[in-house]
Amino acid sequence: MAFVDELQIHMKAGDGGDGVVRWLREKYKPKGGPAGGDGGRGGDVRFRAARDTGLLAKYRHKDEFRAEDGEDGKKNSKDGKGGEDVVVELPVGVIVTNLSTGKQVELTTEGQEVVFLKGGEGGLGNENFKSSTNQRPQKATLGKPGEEAEVHIELQLIADAGFMGLPNAGKSTLLNTLTNARAKTGSYEFTTLSPNLGAFHGYILADIPGLIEGASKGKGLGTKFLRHIKRTRLLVHCISLENENLIEVYEEIRKELGEYGEGLLEKPELIVLTKSDTISEEERKSAQQELRNHTGEDVYYVSILDDQLVEEFTSTLSRALQELKKEDGDQS
Repeated sequence: MAFVDELQIHMKAGDGGDGVVRWLREKYKPKGGPAGGDGGRGGDVRFRAARDTGLLAKYRHKDEFRAEDGEDGKKNSKDGKGGEDVVVELPVGVIVTNLSTGKQVELTTEGQEVVFLKGGEGGLGNENFKSSTNQRPQKATLGKPGEEAEVHIELQLIADAGFMGLPNAGKSTLLNTLTNARAKTGSYEFTTLSPNLGAFHGYILADIPGLIEGASKGKGLGTKFLRHIKRTRLLVHCISLENENLIEVYEEIRKELGEYGEGLLEKPELIVLTKSDTISEEERKSAQQELRNHTGEDVYYVSILDDQLVEEFTSTLSRALQELKKEDGDQS
């Protein structure tokens, strides 16, 4: 099933049932007083957050979500039954926008529930209008319509670390090695057309589609890439040692992050040189030092063919994520 991270769909809360004009009927007695029940309230449209990034794909052919209408009032002062809510499960990380009003909600926690569109109130039966001066009211009111809207749903992944870099930088292969993910890999650009997720010692890692020059302006996979790293806590900047000019590659990515904005340049970053098996150890160390001098940051390298290097990077990444978690705890 294709990955879907954006959706527009019509949603409608239930209409309230109508109040009714009814009279008390008793055997062998003339028509009694008012006994018309109220209409039932219409059902709400609710969202519930689930940890399943594939949920939107299940809705891509759906035209509408609609809650149940309330029932009309009944005789003998019985109210109509309220309509059932419709509960739409959405992935953690979505931003939902009511295109009519601009109202937005974000689902950031698994199990979070939000009422997005409210059902209409039920109408009043004629029993409500009885008074000392009007013993036989003929009045009842209609139920109110439920809220409805065209709704835009946009998924922005929430991950502890996001692997970013040019196409074919080895991101998916590294993710597969570090986690239980089964991301598609290949020796051509844009193997990853949608984000892949993997579990890593209790953390979530995301392999983000490859970035090219002009992505911040929509080129290539464009802002799809950048949208999905807005909420990652740590950026893992992957640079393949197959590239001749590592500094140029590094700056190209940083330039796109800066032009997109959203605080991406301020996020913590780990720089890792991938495919270190493609060059000699002397060349590898020289490249590492060159990039370290340019960035002023620690630079790591890894090859999935070298178990020791994978183990060392696993420890490095784990420590970085633990430190971020500790900082979050200190600020709370």
